[in-house]
Amino acid sequence: MNPLTLKTTILKFESELWSYYVPIPKKIGNSFIDGDNRRVKCTINSGEPIYSALMHKGDVYSIYMKKEFLKKNKLSEGDEVRVTLEKDNTEYGMPVPESFQVLMDQDDEGVKFFKQLTMGKQRSLIHIVGKVKNVDSQLAKGLAIMHHLKEAKGELAFKRLNVLIKEYNNRR
Repeated sequence: MNPLTLKTTILKFESELWSYYVPIPKKIGNSFIDGDNRRVKCTINSGEPIYSALMHKGDVYSIYMKKEFLKKNKLSEGDEVRVTLEKDNTEYGMPVPESFQVLMDQDDEGVKFFKQLTMGKQRSLIHIVGKVKNVDSQLAKGLAIMHHLKEAKGELAFKRLNVLIKEYNNRR
């Protein structure tokens, strides 16, 4: 499916995790849904893409955004924006940082446990690695994740993982 561009407005709703969204008409949203897969790549005003699921919000779909995203992109509630939607064809519903992919390519046991996690947990771990731009920090986080998955036989415990990430960061 080809990318589709539309104009819409940034709206606000109250949530502890998400505060803002852009509405996507149901007819347009439906054209991007394939069975249970609602993942899209959403670009707002030619900025950094958001990899997201189309979320139901009343009679429309929505792409949720955090306040930090708006601030970084100098956007506000009520702004009219140009939204380009594309079907997300990435394996995990978001791009994998190159540093983490290299680790995954070298660690069959860690990848086996990683692939047993739910897609949401996989994306959470990819996000943990990708949210830092420094490659050394990404590698430390990725190594800690793989260590944790193997140590815990695939049982993800974020508190333990956070301790390991700190330990791996201190080793650098």
